[in-house]
Amino acid sequence: MKYDVEQVRACFPSLHIPAESGQLPVYFDNPAGSQVPQAVIDAVRDYYLTMNAYPGGAFASSRRSEAMHYGARERMADLLNAARPEEIVFGPNMTTLSFALTRALGKTLAPGDEIVVTRMDHDGNIAPWLRIAEDHDLVIRLVDIHTEDCTLDMDGLEAALNERTRIVATAHASNAVGTINDAKQIAAMAHVAGALHVLDAVQSTPHIPIDVQDLGCDFLMCSAYKFCGPHIGVLWGRYDLLAELPVYKVRPAKDIAPFRFETGAPTFELLNGLTAAVDFLAWIGAQFGESPDPAAGRRGQLIQAMRAIEAYEQELGTHLIAGLQTIPGVTIAGITDPARAAERVPTVAFVMEGYTPREIAEHLDRHDIYVWNGNYYAKEIMERLGRGEHGMVRVGPVHYNTIAEVDRLLDAVKLLVK
Repeated sequence: MKYDVEQVRACFPSLHIPAESGQLPVYFDNPAGSQVPQAVIDAVRDYYLTMNAYPGGAFASSRRSEAMHYGARERMADLLNAARPEEIVFGPNMTTLSFALTRALGKTLAPGDEIVVTRMDHDGNIAPWLRIAEDHDLVIRLVDIHTEDCTLDMDGLEAALNERTRIVATAHASNAVGTINDAKQIAAMAHVAGALHVLDAVQSTPHIPIDVQDLGCDFLMCSAYKFCGPHIGVLWGRYDLLAELPVYKVRPAKDIAPFRFETGAPTFELLNGLTAAVDFLAWIGAQFGESPDPAAGRRGQLIQAMRAIEAYEQELGTHLIAGLQTIPGVTIAGITDPARAAERVPTVAFVMEGYTPREIAEHLDRHDIYVWNGNYYAKEIMERLGRGEHGMVRVGPVHYNTIAEVDRLLDAVKLLVK
């Protein structure tokens, strides 16, 4: 069945609530956080009604909470193709999980060991490494980008690797300019050097199929609130590493993976919402997948879903870029060639002569179109592009946006032409 965006949009109540002007708003702020379907809202509510208890107790609501908790791990394992649910760790957000992971890995490193990071990354995959480098007298090597198309300098990455490299931390997709990096190649390069590969997949997981076993990374982080779920972060790690790394935990807490990485009480109600979010993606696969195979189970449905989403979002991104290119004074960062649409997610960053990014965002808001401006914590790439002071305007279509909404944004930007 052909992808039906209106059927998908019907699942999201917020998309149908008018703004103060009376017209429906356009949500293009999705790289910072997507809208959620009704099923996710219901799941958060249902947790409080039917299973509001800590797991491990000898009573019914506790048993239901424990089963739900494991079910959430199973679903994330299917979404990422983890080898087992016990490789899934939950936390408040990707950045908090990143700091926890870097602290644990830092205890295994020696002075003079080296960590490779890139200018492509969100600061959540840079600053935590800078901090442990300070704490343990480590060396940080920063890999540059090609500014003309905002792709990673792979030759520079290779040159940064040596016998002292212990960790390579990279983004799968840029949260600023949308570039998709060749994570599989990077993981292989890191392993040849004897290093671990840590992958920030926050901006790739909502847009393309993820398979950690195929990618070959050692750790991967993503955020449920980028793919129609609640505000919760996810860390996947190879089980042997999760089981052995030194961790910071209270003494009574379980010392087995993944629990040893989950400090304090999880937000169980949000885990139930996460369960519903992954089930929603599986529904998309069952409804609109090119060749859904019932025998493939939930993982098969999720692959079909992400392929359908990827194809549809490439249409949105290509249309958006082509339209912006026709507007005088607009400059787009990153890949713009439609033949290279598969090398990026639909997140697009641009500037316009005569206006600051904030002024453009405020203008769009007056037309009930929501976008971000600034650096979105992608500090290094914005400075490298010469946009360190004001950043850029970021437009982030996803699978529930429409071509008509893209045209609405383009028409609004055209009004700024002087």
